[in-house]
Amino acid sequence: MTRTDIAQRVYNHTWKLDPIVRSLLDTDFYKLLMLQMIWGMYPKVNATFSLINRKTSVRLADEIDEHELRDQLDHARTLRFSKKEMIWLAGNNFYGRKQIFEPEFLAWLENFQLPEYELRKRDGQYELEFPGPWMYTTLWEIPALAIINELRSRAAIKSFGPFGLDVLYARAKAKMWDKTERLRAIPGIRISDFGTRRRHSFLWQRWCVEALKEGIGEAFTGTSNVLLGMDTDLEALGTNAHELPMVLAALASTEKELRAAPYKVLQDWQRYYGGNLLIVLPDAFGTAAFLRDAPDWVAGWTGFRPDSAPPIEGGERILAWWREKGVDPRKKLLIFSDGLDVDTIIDTYNHFKGKVRMSFGWGTNLTNDFEDCAPEQTDGLKAISLVCKVTEANGKPAVKLSDNPAKATGDRKAIERYLRVFGEEDRVEQLVKV
Repeated sequence: MTRTDIAQRVYNHTWKLDPIVRSLLDTDFYKLLMLQMIWGMYPKVNATFSLINRKTSVRLADEIDEHELRDQLDHARTLRFSKKEMIWLAGNNFYGRKQIFEPEFLAWLENFQLPEYELRKRDGQYELEFPGPWMYTTLWEIPALAIINELRSRAAIKSFGPFGLDVLYARAKAKMWDKTERLRAIPGIRISDFGTRRRHSFLWQRWCVEALKEGIGEAFTGTSNVLLGMDTDLEALGTNAHELPMVLAALASTEKELRAAPYKVLQDWQRYYGGNLLIVLPDAFGTAAFLRDAPDWVAGWTGFRPDSAPPIEGGERILAWWREKGVDPRKKLLIFSDGLDVDTIIDTYNHFKGKVRMSFGWGTNLTNDFEDCAPEQTDGLKAISLVCKVTEANGKPAVKLSDNPAKATGDRKAIERYLRVFGEEDRVEQLVKV
């Protein structure tokens, strides 16, 4: 396979627009799975997604040119699913299932277009919002984040010459390969790429995916990026995300409905999917609250994806809950995915080995780790915690509490209400780096 010379490709910017997102498949697989359910069950729900920069000391509006950002967002709105992509979605096996996407859904998806956006500057930050029907706005999250992160990377290395770029990518490749060799030495480990939303660039994510495919072989189970899954013949992986319970909770008209929202999401999900897609994401309003009120049938699901608590602490809490329900954790699956790097992955794997089945979704520290790689110092190459979250649904504020209060999002009064309903048990604030 002929690989792209990334340094040369970055240097040769001789065209008017170098699109960051070139396909609507350049998104996370769970977005398409969730979209099908939203399309089928909640077509009349409106939901606004908003950009949130958790590292406010980084002034994105000073680093990224507004015209370039608008050009990239506008280009993304011109994209449609190609005939080849639609055939692949219709005919490919996902999680061992044929035709996971309904023909009626695919017929609708064929003409899908990203809706309009709203962009403003305020106090050195971009206020970027995507209001409209949920089944349209949901697909903006991943391309919007990919665009902003790559524009930031491009701005950081704009002044680099060809040799400086060669050095940058040579060091980053060596750093990435060192991580690969460390993981290859761990028998039985399972790693997947979850790095789309905060990647350095699409080309770099592709290089990392191909490096893992060669470097750790069968231990590399696939990628969350649908386009890369199709192009590199890898499994496209992903289940569901926080937006589902966040929207259903926002739509709740009573506290009883609010408390039940996380479990209604799971019931809706099970109508569409089963087997290995039955993965619980418990921390939208705090894992302790979720486990405290969870119906017994939740213990029958395939596994959990603990997302905000420290992985060992969060995983042990779920193992204890399974045991209380009379379930053998060794038959279950934990998918770890929050801020992982090699040390965390190895420590977590060694801790839980023999106790539970495990998989690791490796994100930002896989696809955007350029720390100490540049020939000259630039803060723009340091990854930041940038998210695009639901902020309202049908005019009501949407909230995420999280096991880590530093990751909470939503209107202050709404957060206070949710805390009264769900409680603050086991919520411990931790520094959020990525």
